[in-house]
Amino acid sequence: MLDAERRVGVLPAIFTAVPGIPPASGANDGTVIVAAGGTTISTGGGVAGRYAAALYSLADDRRALDEVVAQMDGLGRLIDQSSDFRRLLGDPLIDLAEARAAAHAVLEAEGFGKTVQDFVGVVATNRRLPDLRAIVSAFASLVNEKRGVITAHVASAHPLTDVQRQQLRARLIEAGYGNVHIVEGVDASLLGGLVVSIGARVYDTSLKSRLQRLQYAMKGAA
Repeated sequence: MLDAERRVGVLPAIFTAVPGIPPASGANDGTVIVAAGGTTISTGGGVAGRYAAALYSLADDRRALDEVVAQMDGLGRLIDQSSDFRRLLGDPLIDLAEARAAAHAVLEAEGFGKTVQDFVGVVATNRRLPDLRAIVSAFASLVNEKRGVITAHVASAHPLTDVQRQQLRARLIEAGYGNVHIVEGVDASLLGGLVVSIGARVYDTSLKSRLQRLQYAMKGAA
């Protein structure tokens, strides 16, 4: 765990922001973030986007981008898979120092590197732990944007199988989306089929949508 001197100095030591990473109050709405090495990134993605841009700049300046990208992906999986960790992040009653120490202990035990550990420490210090999952998602979106990767959000009634995932990727390639990153989600209300969102475009083949269209057609014919 970081000692008191490191905890006090971790934000200015790692991130120099103009006008700054937003504190817990959310009063600071600046959109230009500068990493310690001087790389500048502009972002208008709200709180999560600004934190994500700061981390991207830092990782890029340290030439550790691939490592941080992989670890942030792992952090997203940890949040999604661990109900205990999610409770820690979302508990408004836990003491700030305890929350920061607990988060650090979890990340250290899971083998996360210093950059990600310190970054989550900054998030905790600024009372933004409830936003951590959104920050992870914003970071992934920023990385994909920088690498020219299109993100497809796919909702299905049940988790996709490997075969379904391969078939979906093949269909997306046929539709002209060659360099695509698929983000999966489960929505039991769809009953079956898929809803694929790529930017402003939505491809809805769900059973729920088909039943709704059938219902509207039957009402029109009545």
